[in-house]
Amino acid sequence: MKFALILGASGDIGQACARRLASKGWSLYCHYHQNETRVKTLIENLEKKYPRQDFFSLQLDMTDEKRIEAFTAQLFEVDAVIVASGQTIYKLLTDTTSREMDQLWQMMVKTPMLICQKVQEKLARKKGSIVFIGSVYGISGSAMEVLYSTLKGAQHAFVKAYGQESASLDITVNAIAPGAVRTHMNYHWTEEETRQLLSEIPANRMAEADEIAAVVQFLLGEHARYITGTIIPVTGGWKV
Repeated sequence: MKFALILGASGDIGQACARRLASKGWSLYCHYHQNETRVKTLIENLEKKYPRQDFFSLQLDMTDEKRIEAFTAQLFEVDAVIVASGQTIYKLLTDTTSREMDQLWQMMVKTPMLICQKVQEKLARKKGSIVFIGSVYGISGSAMEVLYSTLKGAQHAFVKAYGQESASLDITVNAIAPGAVRTHMNYHWTEEETRQLLSEIPANRMAEADEIAAVVQFLLGEHARYITGTIIPVTGGWKV
C-alpha cells in the first residue's frame, strides 16, 4: 500500500488530490492547520468508501518550525509528498510587512523544504515523488501579489535544483503551475472581475481542482518516473 502526505489537505486542491489518490488505492496523511473540521469530514468519507486503506489527520502550523520534528515523526511510510498549502496576500509590495514576508516564506518555502529533508530517506526507500502545487505567477509574476509570485518562483527553483540532487535516489520532484482554479480563494470575486479574467484565458474558463489533482496523480505514477525537476503549467493557455 502506498502512503502520500498532503500538505494543505483542507484546501480545495488538497481535497481533490486526497479524493483522487484514495480512489486509486493510496493511504493518506492529511495535513491541516486550522480547518480541522473539513479534514475530519474528508477522512470520515474516505474511510467509509475505502475501508481497506488508512487515513490520518495531522495538524501543523507551517510557520512553527519547532514542531516539524514531531510532525514528521508521525510519518511511518512515505511514498509521496504533495505540497498544496499556502496563501496569498493581495497588496502592493510597499504595503507588505516584513512579518508577512517571513511568515509566507516559512509556510510556502522553508517548511516544505525542511519536511522534504526529513522524509528524504523514507522517499528513497520507496522510489518516491514530491509534487508542489506552484502557480503560473511563479512563472509570469503578478502585480499586487509580488510576495506570492516570488515564493511560488522559489518553489519552482527548489523543484529544479532538488530534482537534480535527488534523481540518483530515484526520487522525482516536480511542480504543477496552475492558472486560475475555481476554489474558495476566488469565490469573493464580482461577476465583472470573473468576466474580465475569463476574457484573458484562451480556454474561457477556470480549471477545476480535480483537473489539477489529475496531473498530481500522473506525476506520482509509474509512467512519470522519467519526469523530474520540471514545472508543468496547467493554465488553459493563460499567461504562459
